[in-house]
Amino acid sequence: MRIFVFFLSVLLFNQAWSQRILLLHGTAHIGNGQVQESAAVGIVNDRIAFVKNSLTQNFAPEDWDTIINCDGQHIYPSFVSANNTLGLTEIDAVRATRDFKDVGDWNPHVRSQIAFNVESKVVETVRTNGVLLVQATPRGGWISGSSAVMKLSGWNWEDATVLADDGIHLNWPSYSKEYATQQSAIIDFFELAAAYASNRKNQNTDQRMEAMVPCFNGQKRVYIHAQTVRQINDVISFKEKLGLKHVVIVGGEEAYLVGPKLKDSKIPVMLGRVHSLPAHEDDLTFLPYQIPALLKAQGIMFCLQNEGDMQPMNTRNLPFQAGTTMAYGLSEEEALQSISLSVCQIMGIDKLYGSLEAGKKATFFVSKGPALDMRTNQLTQIYVDGIPISTTNFQEELYLKYQQKYRSQAKTN
Repeated sequence: MRIFVFFLSVLLFNQAWSQRILLLHGTAHIGNGQVQESAAVGIVNDRIAFVKNSLTQNFAPEDWDTIINCDGQHIYPSFVSANNTLGLTEIDAVRATRDFKDVGDWNPHVRSQIAFNVESKVVETVRTNGVLLVQATPRGGWISGSSAVMKLSGWNWEDATVLADDGIHLNWPSYSKEYATQQSAIIDFFELAAAYASNRKNQNTDQRMEAMVPCFNGQKRVYIHAQTVRQINDVISFKEKLGLKHVVIVGGEEAYLVGPKLKDSKIPVMLGRVHSLPAHEDDLTFLPYQIPALLKAQGIMFCLQNEGDMQPMNTRNLPFQAGTTMAYGLSEEEALQSISLSVCQIMGIDKLYGSLEAGKKATFFVSKGPALDMRTNQLTQIYVDGIPISTTNFQEELYLKYQQKYRSQAKTN
């Protein structure tokens, strides 16, 4: 019986890849700032074939395996959650389920990709709010390890991988009496790695140094977790000193205060949780909501991310954080871009993901209403690389189960 179910699943999986699907009459939010009213979105195998105006085109039904009427609904590219432990932990209070932090301070060789759990029940609840891609990110030490961009769907971690080892994560020290010493230790480690990278053939293989080599030839990003003006200024100097090609600020709560320097240095920002308190007592209470608009006005590439307490399960609120920024300076499409195309551009996967454009992977969803509003984010269709995914999760199933139970009891009473 189990063998039959396995082969049936494989058969269905392969059929999904060969389907031709046409979605008609929905409002397509492209992800790059454009909107196509009454859109026709064609999916062939795992790719988007086209996004056109459905009212000006004629489509022969026999050319398509499935035609879906999305009239009155909205079509969105996948939301993408950056800098997240989703898939690396299940229950934070249970140590055995936490697989995002390794022993030691210098761990560039630790890979989150192979620890990613595609069977996570938390992943299931996040996916049904439109978050279909995640940058699974390790924590701890000075260098936490290498993150990986993963799909929130797949048979195993290999199947779920979009980009393995996309970058290492460096935790910049906070200002203290030990700041200069800690900063010096980081510079020494990177200089040692640079020397190793330039003379690999004449040295014994070192796993930690090998993991650092792509950082110096531009194949791997260096994500530096920093918040304050001083930290960010030192990160800019650090990038120039080491000649690093791709540096990204993660957090950046004071990034808006050094906007021109960040823009000149071409350093993007993965901005911390919007739904948070101001960093300083004299800050405006709504400043965290306003920072995305301040960065946008200064021409700084940025995206939103959700690092903080109960991060994996709170990832479901990522679209609503983007929705909050609409009330403080961003347009709806700019807010959408901050959790879709901009994230993919910063991570280097925008050629395949992040927007509804021909040639890109068919990873998107359909919602009954605007997806950045918690009242109308109700998914009716989910596709990951062209494969349809269930729009329900165990929480909804339990809700419906007990709703039916208590309603039936009320009737009998």
